[in-house]
Amino acid sequence: MSTTDYHFVDKWRVEGDVKEVADIIEDALALPRWWPAVYFEVKEIEPGGERGVGKIIALRAGGWLPYTLRINFRTVASRYPNGFTMEASGDLAGTGIWIFEQDGAAVKVTYDWTIRANKSIIRALSFLLKPIFRANHNWTMKRGEESLKLELLRRRARTAEEAARIPAPPGPSLPFKLCVSRKQIY
Repeated sequence: MSTTDYHFVDKWRVEGDVKEVADIIEDALALPRWWPAVYFEVKEIEPGGERGVGKIIALRAGGWLPYTLRINFRTVASRYPNGFTMEASGDLAGTGIWIFEQDGAAVKVTYDWTIRANKSIIRALSFLLKPIFRANHNWTMKRGEESLKLELLRRRARTAEEAARIPAPPGPSLPFKLCVSRKQIY
């Protein structure tokens, strides 16, 4: 594996129904609302066909490191409600595979992400800082798991008052906020 190649396998376990989880994660346009720590802008470029196959989403995302990524995702396969596969291009290029499995009252969520970094700052520093870039990915995925659990609670709330008591999802990290406030997004 070259220094700019990365392979991540993330596993979450959330209380819920596999269709409920699939509907949330497959709705890319809602990512900035329920996973705002990572996804800042999302735009549909092409709608795609049945179950979103062929859909292209352009997004801007970040973590706790002071840079953002611009990535286009194309859905290439749907196994609804058990997951989907997408191909990425832009600052990161590769394949992401989401798998959703019902396990009693919980859903096991697996994200298998194989990418090559194209963003110049990551390409230039991967040989030295690969563990830090991995830690940044781990941070983003931890925020995703937290945010998904909160979104599931919000969707199940029976009243507006009950929904109002559910905490907001975690927002962007302090280093990223400072970077944005100084308009130094790379």
